[in-house]
Amino acid sequence: MAHDNTINRRSVLIGAGAAAAGAVAGAVAGPASADTRGGPLDYDPAPLWRTARNRGLAYGTAWATWMGGDHQLTRLQNREAAVLLTQDDLLWYVLKPTPESRLDFSYGDTFYNLAESQHQLVVGAHLVWDEGFGDGWTDDDLWGLNRREASSLLFGVIRHEVAHYAGRTSAWIVANEVTDPEGHNGFRTNVPWYNTIGQSYVAEAFHLAKATDPEPVLVLNEFGFETTNKYGDEPWRRRKALLEVLDTLLAQGAPVGAVGIQAHLLAYQFADRFKHSAYRHFLTEIAARGVDIMITEMDVLDGGLPANPAIRDPAVADVYRRYLDVTLDEPAVKAVLTFGLTDKYSWLNEDYPRHDGARRRPLPFDNKYHRKPAYWALRQSFLHAPQRKPLWDLG
Repeated sequence: MAHDNTINRRSVLIGAGAAAAGAVAGAVAGPASADTRGGPLDYDPAPLWRTARNRGLAYGTAWATWMGGDHQLTRLQNREAAVLLTQDDLLWYVLKPTPESRLDFSYGDTFYNLAESQHQLVVGAHLVWDEGFGDGWTDDDLWGLNRREASSLLFGVIRHEVAHYAGRTSAWIVANEVTDPEGHNGFRTNVPWYNTIGQSYVAEAFHLAKATDPEPVLVLNEFGFETTNKYGDEPWRRRKALLEVLDTLLAQGAPVGAVGIQAHLLAYQFADRFKHSAYRHFLTEIAARGVDIMITEMDVLDGGLPANPAIRDPAVADVYRRYLDVTLDEPAVKAVLTFGLTDKYSWLNEDYPRHDGARRRPLPFDNKYHRKPAYWALRQSFLHAPQRKPLWDLG
């Protein structure tokens, strides 16, 4: 079956171009010496997770076992994060690399064991996604299935996966990137599961996850709500599609506990392009439906900013500050996860290298684990966030 995979996170993330940006007003700075006096633990403000917890927020980060040999990173995430999101270890290219493969939980087990040894909660990602299969899967392996075969494949994996980690998972991202303003009733149609099983696959996945393990928060996860990207995808249309899908799922009794907002933020002209009041209204509309909100994959794509870190880092921090000042005003926002802690492992360096050859600098810590202005922006946003009822007891 012919299909179009061009509209997805990988293809629409990048915002407008590479125009040079000047200094950004209002950027957040920490102590002048904090970024330059040695390693990340030489200066010790309260860790981010504790600062967030004091306002009823859970702070965490994405991590994968292929980073496990970096003991400095392990120490850093142990200190700063209360929640770990499974960046790669439960994607199908790891979990089921070919159609004939038995489920391989060895990487996921290592992930869970580390998180539990550090008293961290786990967010599992993703039970349903149209990507993450790897080279072992052909188009025909997915698009060539009939409804019975596709249901057996998808729901069989979900059932075994959720059961395997039952009692150990605090949240599952059940459905990732399944909405589309160009789709049908807000649902993406250019994915194999929609075409083989039908629109009901999303609700069925939520019901199955709940029946298998009733405790985790079940999340509908999506991107593209903040600013218009270079492809002209307008955030209000993506918000409308998400709300339409959410209403459909809730009307079907699907146990959606939270909306996940990826928050891959585009730095280019963010101050002008991010419309505060419209975004606040969007968050309020989600909350009015009785579900919580989690920021699940936050980072800042620094396209359009000068390579010089003395300019770029405060500008990136300013994006974090502006975004969180609006987002954390909504008490239904219960968790903030960055897509990593250090620029050293950011997916943006591999997927979207800068044209000038400079390394991306999207995260709170740099390649040498020094705190950056983005760290202080996060910390200040957590310190000044309104109090809320926490989603989880973090001790």
